[in-house]
Amino acid sequence: MKPQVMALLAFGLAASAPVSSVQASPPQQVSQDRLHADVDRLVAFGTRHTLSSQVDRKRGIGAARRWAERELRKTSKLCGGCLTIELPERMVTGDRIKTPVRLVDVVAIQRGTERPDEVVIVEAHIDSRVTDVMDAEKDAPGANDDGSGTALVLEAARVLSQQRFPTTIVYAVVSGEEQGLFGGKLLADYAAQAHWTVKAVLNNDIVGNSHGSDGLVDDGHVRVFSEGPRADATDDLRSAQRRDGGENDSPSRNLSRWIAGLASGQPGGLEVRQVWRADRMGRGGDHLPFEEQGYPAVRFSVAVENYDKQHQDVRTQNGIQYGDTADAMDFAYLAKVTQLNVAALAALAAAPLPPVATAKAAVQTYTDVSWNAVPGAASYSVWRRRTDAPGWQDRVVQDVVATSARLEGVRGDDWFFGVSARAADGSESPVASAVPGGGFAPTAPPASKP
Repeated sequence: MKPQVMALLAFGLAASAPVSSVQASPPQQVSQDRLHADVDRLVAFGTRHTLSSQVDRKRGIGAARRWAERELRKTSKLCGGCLTIELPERMVTGDRIKTPVRLVDVVAIQRGTERPDEVVIVEAHIDSRVTDVMDAEKDAPGANDDGSGTALVLEAARVLSQQRFPTTIVYAVVSGEEQGLFGGKLLADYAAQAHWTVKAVLNNDIVGNSHGSDGLVDDGHVRVFSEGPRADATDDLRSAQRRDGGENDSPSRNLSRWIAGLASGQPGGLEVRQVWRADRMGRGGDHLPFEEQGYPAVRFSVAVENYDKQHQDVRTQNGIQYGDTADAMDFAYLAKVTQLNVAALAALAAAPLPPVATAKAAVQTYTDVSWNAVPGAASYSVWRRRTDAPGWQDRVVQDVVATSARLEGVRGDDWFFGVSARAADGSESPVASAVPGGGFAPTAPPASKP
């Protein structure tokens, strides 16, 4: 394992988690001051409502979006043009968009040196809102929702663009989330049209506060949301999962487990509290359109939300201050969430894809696990966990060069199995479950859309 690895990740991993390493020189560190400055700049646009001005130079969604684009171009200049900036757009309408509006995402692509079509995405939405979701005129600071996530994406690009990785990292600032997840849908369609092999999407939405509206404080955890049953499951897949299991083994769920393992050894960092549902109750985020297309995707969000500080007009009422302003944020906490994202992106961009695995154990006293060979893998490991266990427990076989293994004396009815892939330098993928629908790929090729 290369000596630069821990300089980048600054993470020790739990014994049960796949170990990942990165070919990189020591990077610059995540800057709390830069995160604070970026949030302040975003707030200064007054409103970033999707239906606000697209042409005003100082106020509205257009000015904010062009600023984010300029920041990514500055970052690209510092790395010798390593980022390709794309601006996918479309006209959209919906329940919260009564007349057609031009929607634009800002996408910076850091292409991999070996397998550029393998992609990991970090995203956040730049648009903001007040109490009335249709009000595009009032000041909508959007400091935490989602200035925090936008600042995280820009900072991740600054840090990781100084490195080189075998596979591609995409930094995305999207619009239209508050009006119906339109920017996430646009980006997911763009990924399908580009024929990207998306191995992970990290959506960051409300990641910059540690004080809840009820006074509860938690600056030691971050929540990671992941779907259980796959959103793109077919009737045949659901039937197979009912027979053989897989309801708790979507690629998004295994990505969540992997991130939790990555975070567990970070000195002074955050612990991941996995939330095993697609998003918060009755709410949603821009990772959901990716899951609907079959891509592994999770949402990062704060451990405790302050509901007085989101989706509110800025005001004081009955002695309570409402409004999503920067003074209610915890920038030290935001820096920790950013560092965890940076570590995850670096590890995923260095690692091979998880294989697609199957397990056969019916009416026999042994289990046969097999999987496909994946580009960049030098060896594979087979994992198992009890069917009622939350995470992977045992690496039962490791450093396998072949694409199958027989587990003698292991009765498969009592276990779930999975496989991870390891590169020659030690970079290791998340575990893919050997159950129906456990592979890190859509159940069917997603349809490309204009």
